[in-house]
Amino acid sequence: MESKIPLRPKEIHATSRLGWLRAAVLGANDGILSTSSLIIGVASAHATQGSILLAGISSLAAGAMSMAAGEYVSVSSQADSEKADLAREKKELGSSWDAEVSELAGIYRQRGLDDILSRKVALQLMKHDALGAHARDELGISDATAARPVQAAFASASAFSSGAILPVLAALLSPASVVSWSVSAVSLIGLAVLGVVGARAGGASPWRPAMRVIFWGIVAMAVTAAIGRIFGVQT
Repeated sequence: MESKIPLRPKEIHATSRLGWLRAAVLGANDGILSTSSLIIGVASAHATQGSILLAGISSLAAGAMSMAAGEYVSVSSQADSEKADLAREKKELGSSWDAEVSELAGIYRQRGLDDILSRKVALQLMKHDALGAHARDELGISDATAARPVQAAFASASAFSSGAILPVLAALLSPASVVSWSVSAVSLIGLAVLGVVGARAGGASPWRPAMRVIFWGIVAMAVTAAIGRIFGVQT
């Protein structure tokens, strides 16, 4: 009776989530910093609480749409390049099969296989899925890395909004007299948490990244507060 080899559960490695986690942390960090700085600048100009909230909500909406549009355009350009490369590769497979086999075998030789084995592997993979093999090993395109403009735009906007909502809520729930202080405190705590999360995801010590992002957060908020006070005095 033939014994069956038990299937192992699919392994999930930390490197598989570093890309999107890093992007999410950066987007949320941008949302906190830009929105809190704008709110503090407007509050420092002695604006009404309604105006402060309007500025914060406008910053959230404009920033999220800007991030989404920028990401969509950027990733769409990447997707167009990938489609052009795949079309070119498909044409080459139809006209120069042997040359493409040799090209793929050369890639495997560079990775450590001997001449005979590298050619056998190239032939076997190309018989199964020639375009897929060249897309993955020659062009570096796979299902996991393929450009997805809509998904990228939504993720970018969501990450920004998740960060920007913190200073907006702090401004909403605080008396007008202490808006700047409460927004500053909430935002710096949020920035510190994101610094720790980003460092942990990359396997680094969390303290230096957290202090770095707090420092630059204080600088940004101080600059906009100074601008708000200057223009508040003039008006």
